[in-house]
This record gives sequence, C-alpha cells and structure tokens, in this order.
Amino acid sequence: MKWVLDDSMSIWPQLKKQMMRAIVAGEFVEGSAFPTVRQLAQEAGVNRNTMQRAMAELESEGLLITNRTAGRTVTGDQQLIERMKRTLAEENIQAYLNEMKALGYSFDEAAEMLNEKVKEEGITV
Repeated sequence: MKWVLDDSMSIWPQLKKQMMRAIVAGEFVEGSAFPTVRQLAQEAGVNRNTMQRAMAELESEGLLITNRTAGRTVTGDQQLIERMKRTLAEENIQAYLNEMKALGYSFDEAAEMLNEKVKEEGITV
C-alpha cells in the first residue's frame, strides 16, 4: 500500500481513510487476512499506537474483524463495503464541489468542467 500522509492534520484519520479506500477498492479481498499493526506501521512510517487507533476505528465500523487466533480479517459483508464505498465517493464529490465553489465556479460550471474532463479522458460511464 502506498501511504500519503499530510503532517498538517492528525495522522490516524488519514491512515483509516486510506485503509478504508483500499478495502472498498478490493485491494484486500473480503474475508482475507489483514496485515498486522506492526507491518502497516512500519510501511507507513508511523508509530504502532497510531496505526492501532486507525485499525480499531475500522474494526468498530465493521470493516475489520478481529479473531483471537487468526488476527484481523477483512469483513465479508458486501453491503457494508458498498455503503462505505458510496460514503467515500460522496465525500470526494463534496470536496470537489466545495473547492470549485471556493474558486468561484457555479455548480453548473463545475458539472460542465467535469463532463468535459470525462470526454477528454475518453471515460465511458
């Protein structure tokens, strides 16, 4: 996993969001073993307690399941994964719209620019 962290804000929510994104994007297969706190903390270059907090949040939301003998696994609840995926998408849309508004664009102008970019990139929806 490639970690991108911004020191201007708390680290554990960033870790949580990046792991959530990886889970809903299918980087971690449903029901599969999840890397350990130690492994992920080392990869991300963060304190183990910070990573533990992020993973505990994912567990409280149901995306990770802790088994005493098998460690953590990714949930097999496809509906939960889809809900979380939708939530992340809506957050990204809102961030886009907020930024466009801050730049002085109307909603219609922001939508038009997005449509132009989709066509430019040859993306089919």
